[in-house]
Amino acid sequence: MSLNITEQPSLYDALEQKSVREVLEEINTEDQKVALAVRKAIPRIEQLVTLIVPRMKRGGRIFYIGAGTSGRLGVLDASEIPPTFGMPPTLVIGLIAGGDTALRNPVEGAEDNPRRGWEELVHRNVTALDTVIGIAASGTTPYVVGALHTAREHGILTACITSNPNTPMAAEADIAIEMIVGPEYVTGSSRMKSGTGQKMILNMISTSVMIQLGRVKGNRMVNMQLTNQKLIDRGTRMIVDELGLDYGKAKALLLLHGSVKEAVEAYKGT
Repeated sequence: MSLNITEQPSLYDALEQKSVREVLEEINTEDQKVALAVRKAIPRIEQLVTLIVPRMKRGGRIFYIGAGTSGRLGVLDASEIPPTFGMPPTLVIGLIAGGDTALRNPVEGAEDNPRRGWEELVHRNVTALDTVIGIAASGTTPYVVGALHTAREHGILTACITSNPNTPMAAEADIAIEMIVGPEYVTGSSRMKSGTGQKMILNMISTSVMIQLGRVKGNRMVNMQLTNQKLIDRGTRMIVDELGLDYGKAKALLLLHGSVKEAVEAYKGT
């Protein structure tokens, strides 16, 4: 394996002696490298999305699997799919080493069990139509590597998001997304640039998949869940723009049908 870039010393030193402004500007300078690193990974992200979409059209799901920050980001992205795109919570699933407890607190040793990840996938009846995406900045997390290894043995599409090249995790992935952001501002703190890049890539994967599945029209979230007044207002304005109705009639139509898409289709069908 190549030198672990995520553990290399920071390009900056004596951080405690710097002013707040210096620290903030230096972090921002490092953060600007993230988008460029993600851009280089677009061909691999594209390849993955292109393989996921037909699987999901046939009933497949996406599983994100990770530990610590990486696991939390996977759970976060998965949890945002139902309210944003109106999809059931069973289609994009985030698994984190140590379970829900690990979302707020570290669970000692959870990421070191190479069998546990696969056991959790089996518990959720993983099939060959599903896609398992491992997330680990280091690319060495046993919980993730073990899950990808066994998933691949069962003919399941595997992918990974890592910040190091040529890792054990990448070796178990059909599609390895290697986002090389360089050393962290605080040495080894992969919650920083690596975490930012992971969030960007997860946004890209899930959003592009949902667009391909028809959950967006134009540039609008026409299937979003109406879970608060802000979203009801947003949906109402979409209908006003689409159908030319007054606000009150548009809102009534939206609340009757439960989504912008259903409301517009019902109105046009009359």
